[in-house]
Parts: sequence; C-alpha cells; structure tokens
Amino acid sequence: MKQYYVYIMTNRSRTLYTGVTNNLERRVYEHKHKIGSKFTSKYNITRLVFYETFPDIRDAISCEKQIKGWLRVKKIALIESVNPKWEDLSVEWYE
Repeated sequence: MKQYYVYIMTNRSRTLYTGVTNNLERRVYEHKHKIGSKFTSKYNITRLVFYETFPDIRDAISCEKQIKGWLRVKKIALIESVNPKWEDLSVEWYE
C-alpha cells in the first residue's frame, strides 16, 4: 500500500520548510545533502521535526497546502504538540 507524507523540516534558526512526498527517507536524505531544493539548500534545512502519513495523495497535498497557509505560530504549535524539543526525527535513519 502506497503512503504519502507531509513533513516539516528546519535548521538551527528554526526556518521552516513544509513539503509532501511518497518516500520520506529519500526526500529527507535529499534535503540533508542539498539535492533538489534551492530553498532548503540555501537555508541549510536539514532537520526533520514533524511528519504525518496519509494513504491518499490528495489528502496529503490538501494537508500540505493547509499547513503552508498557517501563521508561523500555528506551525510551531503543531511541531511542539508531537516534538516539543524539536529533535531531528531522522537522526538514526542514515547511520
């Protein structure tokens, strides 16, 4: 069964980037290695701080658009509701 992910990544300054993908590990790897996104490369966005899984791509895209429309304070509240320390959720994926 295919899965889709909405995710939020950040850097040390807590600049936020929201995206959608069908392969979260690959996409996070690309961000960490500055592949495929000028924004994340420019701002050194390398820490995965939030993600949610969806079975339908339409729902994932809808969620991504909704989050992108939120004020920063609401995005921070979402992150802190599941990851209060802003830990990199992908830290052990590539070791």
